[in-house]
Amino acid sequence: MSNINVEICSYITKEWLLPWINEGKSQSSFAAKHNIDESTVRKIKGRKEYRIPVETLHKICEARDLKLSAFFNMVRL
Repeated sequence: MSNINVEICSYITKEWLLPWINEGKSQSSFAAKHNIDESTVRKIKGRKEYRIPVETLHKICEARDLKLSAFFNMVRL
């Protein structure tokens, strides 16, 4: 059985954060664009498991005009 928190954070990091950074944008601007603190971005991409709150995930998805249900379909838990 996979760890849902690891899967969610890994998806956000690989699919959204790293491409953002590779475009020359900052981690700080990712946080601002997605209505979260930069410290939260560090936790999401960190090596230590982060139990991402539903509220945080909702903010990120809302900023991307994405429903939570669609997000979970993308992650395919």
